[in-house]
Amino acid sequence: MATTNDLKNGMVLKLEGDQLWSVVEFQHVKPGKGPAFVRTKLKNVLSGKVVDKTFNAGLKVETASVDKRGMQFSYMDGEYFVFMDMDTYDQLHVDRKTVGDAANFLLEGFEAVVAIHEGNVLYVELPAAVELTIEHTEPGVQGDRSTGGTKPAKLETGYEIQVPLFITTGEKIKVDTRSGEYLGRVNS
Repeated sequence: MATTNDLKNGMVLKLEGDQLWSVVEFQHVKPGKGPAFVRTKLKNVLSGKVVDKTFNAGLKVETASVDKRGMQFSYMDGEYFVFMDMDTYDQLHVDRKTVGDAANFLLEGFEAVVAIHEGNVLYVELPAAVELTIEHTEPGVQGDRSTGGTKPAKLETGYEIQVPLFITTGEKIKVDTRSGEYLGRVNS
């Protein structure tokens, strides 16, 4: 148990029965008149739904113990992604639905944070950006290079993103894992 005064970004709360909500942002408000309160933005851990919720200051809230472990993606086993704990070498099978959009940017050997609550995997979180190689993209036309246009490119994971016209097949680029956007070339 904690109070609303103890809230921090990333903290996971048990609200409305046994639903798990992660604190995305919070703000303590002390108005000139009336009692203080805490304004929060909460994200449902399982569905991803984001809601705004206001609590009275000092209200007791139940926290959930979520174990966030750094794990390495090892391989695919049918529909399951197999992650290995680098300390204990234990393997964990995670289904595609739980991995979500992170699957578009996962390669064998990539490290991720796997959040576990009471033996259940809640989500898989990748670093903000990853480096991937362009598997295929059409060549850019010489006259188009100054326009700042984009073209589709297929990454080594099979995911397709938009890249600038000057990017060629075989180049290594940096990709934002949250939005799937091109961030820049990787200098080797």
